[in-house]
Amino acid sequence: MISVKCPHCHVGLKVDEGKLPPGVTSFKCPKCKGLIPISMLSEKEGDGFSSSDNTIVIQPVKTTTGKLTVIADVHTEEQMFPLREGIFIVGRKSSHPSRATICIQTSDRSMSREHIRIEVKKDVRGGYKHYLSDNNSKNHTLYNCNFLGNEEVVILNNNDEIIIGHTVLRFNE
Repeated sequence: MISVKCPHCHVGLKVDEGKLPPGVTSFKCPKCKGLIPISMLSEKEGDGFSSSDNTIVIQPVKTTTGKLTVIADVHTEEQMFPLREGIFIVGRKSSHPSRATICIQTSDRSMSREHIRIEVKKDVRGGYKHYLSDNNSKNHTLYNCNFLGNEEVVILNNNDEIIIGHTVLRFNE
């Protein structure tokens, strides 16, 4: 028996690793029904692992891409933009030419037409990572209450807040 903690609801579980079928990579949490990923290590003679150490829990792989939600305010109505693998330039919708691939309908003039850049890439485990950077905007970008520096790149996590101009965006996985 091994102890496992659900990465979603944090409930503690006891798992009989001998009852797991070969090749299994995850199982459902009995409480929240979220997937609990596992990785089995083979026990070799003298490898230093005790019987309680032969299973490790790894972080869930993000197998789907995220989405950006524009939080409604006096200048902007709520909008949602699904992301996929690739590069996205996010900014204010305008009648002027722009390289923006995600155009936010807003009257917020402090948001640039090409304010931020988000790159969605597949990682070595087959999941996705979302990289955020300021796109040399005039009014800069706030990421979780911190200004992004020139050429600074951050990895987005679930429920991160991005403020461009006066408009608040929420990233969700």
